[in-house]
Amino acid sequence: MPRPGPGAAAAPVPGPPAQQWGRVAEDGTVFVRTADGERAVGQMPDATPAEAMAFFTRRYADLAFEVELLEQRVAAGTLSPDEAAASVKQVHATLQDAQAVGDLAGLDARLGALNESIGAQRELRRVERARKLEGAKADKERIADEAERLSTGNDWRNGANRLRQLLDEWKALPRLEKSVDDSLWRRFSTARTTYTRRRKAHFADLNEKRDDARVVKEKLATEAEALASSTDWGATAGRYRDLMREWKAAGPAPKGVDDQLWARFRGAQDTFFGNRDRANAELDAEFAVNAEKKEALLVEAEKLVPVTDLKAAKEAFRVIAERWDEAGKVPRDRMKELEGRIRAVEQAIRGVEDDQWKRSDPEKSARADDMVSKLEKACADLEADLEKARAAGNAQQVAEIEENLASRRSFLDMARRAAQDFG
Repeated sequence: MPRPGPGAAAAPVPGPPAQQWGRVAEDGTVFVRTADGERAVGQMPDATPAEAMAFFTRRYADLAFEVELLEQRVAAGTLSPDEAAASVKQVHATLQDAQAVGDLAGLDARLGALNESIGAQRELRRVERARKLEGAKADKERIADEAERLSTGNDWRNGANRLRQLLDEWKALPRLEKSVDDSLWRRFSTARTTYTRRRKAHFADLNEKRDDARVVKEKLATEAEALASSTDWGATAGRYRDLMREWKAAGPAPKGVDDQLWARFRGAQDTFFGNRDRANAELDAEFAVNAEKKEALLVEAEKLVPVTDLKAAKEAFRVIAERWDEAGKVPRDRMKELEGRIRAVEQAIRGVEDDQWKRSDPEKSARADDMVSKLEKACADLEADLEKARAAGNAQQVAEIEENLASRRSFLDMARRAAQDFG
């Protein structure tokens, strides 16, 4: 309700008439009735009794408004218990000598009821604060526990971010009892310090290793660039493989430098292997003519199967085989196909010959075993030579040995079957 200002008309006072709570003497003195008797509250000799009474009842209305407003603020919780208690005490003191006419005892009783409400609110706040402090203690213990776990870990990126988040969480929590709060803070702070020191030491060590890797990789990039124009395809390709192993073993250099050195190293590799691929492509183009010759020879050879005249077939195949060798190398992607077809004809002729041999020679078993031993040794020697040629990166020698080895293995298979038949 609005509070009347000075000189404003008196607002109606609810309840019993004003005369119930006071009177005006003939000399204009106004009295208020209390449980302890009458008490003079003022004197208005120049006013009528009604005017005098109205003036002091308006003062009572002001006090009633102040009590009502205080009741509303306490009920709404807009004042803390301590603030509310201080306001009640102040208004109570005002009522003791109030120059007003009205139910002052009633207002004082309402203030007493407010004290009870304030006490209940204070207890609720105490319980709530205790609950919040208990929760805050649990949260701070959790934060300290997690920080201590992080302090022994090696997650240097996520760990640092998480510790910052934990610090923000800690700041948002209320302070606990000093000894408890200080103890938990020491745990949390010590864990952060431990983690930070270990993290700095890790990155210092990492930076030192990266500097060492930079020196190694600069040397490797320089050597790779020096080899880029080499035409010794086998040996240089082998060296590049060694350089790549050394590069990986060196570990990372500082990020920007590492990318630059890799670009140099990779560029030199690309240059060399690009040159080698172009050279091989030229050889393959040259060998394509040889493949056409061998395809024509295959037409002749495949007409010998099935074998009807072994002697004639062997002689014809011997001539074709000589011309086959003279035709030279073929592109690598055609080698398996062409060799497979010529070997199939050879095996067919050998098969017929083997059948005749087994039927005509009593000493075939011994000869077959001897042949198997010789062919196995020959194949083993060729395999050793092949590994050496591959290690040296000599593509021409590899192709020649592979071709020879395929022929020897074909003979070895036939010899083994013959030995098994006699066995």
